[in-house]
Amino acid sequence: MPISEKQIRMSSPDLTDAEKDAVMAVLDTPNLSMGEEMKGFEEAIKDYVGVKHAIAVSSGTSGLHLCVRAAGIAENDLVITTPFSFVASANVILFEKAIPVFVDIDPVTGNIDPEQVVQAVKDLKAGGDKARKWLPRKGAENVGELKAILPVDVFGQPADMDKINKVAEEYGLTVIEDSCEAIGAEYKGRQAGTLGDMAVFAFYPNKQMTTGEGGVVVTDDDQKADFMRSLRNQGREVGGSWLDHKYLGYNYRMHELSAALGVVQIGRLDEMIEKRDQVAKWYDKYLSGLAIELPIVVSDTTRMSWFVYVIRLTGNSDLETVINRLGEKGIPARAYFSPIHLQAYMVEMFGYKIGDYPVTEDLGSRGLALPFSSVMTEEEVAQVAKILQQII
Repeated sequence: MPISEKQIRMSSPDLTDAEKDAVMAVLDTPNLSMGEEMKGFEEAIKDYVGVKHAIAVSSGTSGLHLCVRAAGIAENDLVITTPFSFVASANVILFEKAIPVFVDIDPVTGNIDPEQVVQAVKDLKAGGDKARKWLPRKGAENVGELKAILPVDVFGQPADMDKINKVAEEYGLTVIEDSCEAIGAEYKGRQAGTLGDMAVFAFYPNKQMTTGEGGVVVTDDDQKADFMRSLRNQGREVGGSWLDHKYLGYNYRMHELSAALGVVQIGRLDEMIEKRDQVAKWYDKYLSGLAIELPIVVSDTTRMSWFVYVIRLTGNSDLETVINRLGEKGIPARAYFSPIHLQAYMVEMFGYKIGDYPVTEDLGSRGLALPFSSVMTEEEVAQVAKILQQII
């Protein structure tokens, strides 16, 4: 089928007969939940990342929520995080009635600005007027303790974690690394997911690997791991009876079908990351010379794990107009990210306004995610680039 007649998808999972066979094999057993596939998937994640514990869960969001609970974050406590992310990274803080304290981002990577994180920690610990300048206009009248920092590895590029970890250690804060977009990435030669006290990977179909829906928490902390295993299983103690519940928990379990898919996918992850890297290189080649900003991989990122390929428009190009015109030509595209602090419910809860986080708002107004997956061909990339050039 000619490229002009074939639909170019925003994203596609990379699936082979091995994944299909693994899922079908589960259906030949009576065990569809909490079985050997989940255990096998957790072991495979542990081996790949190099951690003591992996806790498979139903989504990246549920994994982050478990981390918030394990960090002891409670009502009115403060958690420093980024406004430039998918909303789940802030929502999990709100689930516990805590307060997200947003810090603006680095204009190159889109990751949370570590220098501002350091200053925010010092000011919030000092209290008074210094603390107030970091807090939202409303909804933070009775603040509790600063408990944690939740950086996000945006688009598959790890945050600058050394500076964040240093200030966290100095002030006794928990670091929850949101690596939902960055499995397989490396920061200064160290695996994403090993850079904080706990971390989470997510496996939605547009990610580097998929379990359909699902995620996994990784940590080296024995106590936190057991607590999170209990919470994901309705608060039952590990090894306890089915109808005895020690904690207020959730049904955050990953089922066997997803786990079986994950076992095969994690075995192919390096292959798929390499294929995604090739697609990114094709985009770099075909988009060079256009009046746009291409994504930059900084030197601290010793391995990029491309989640999405996001360009930034320049000059008079209007993001919504470009998206609509691409759509008319059969090319899907999305704004990445819409600032969290300007989401309707965030404005209502905390009184945020345009101008509060200028770098986040600038990148949000110009960031355009193009079709991207490990199954894209060079011909498809060239077609996207050709149409984008015509529009811009």
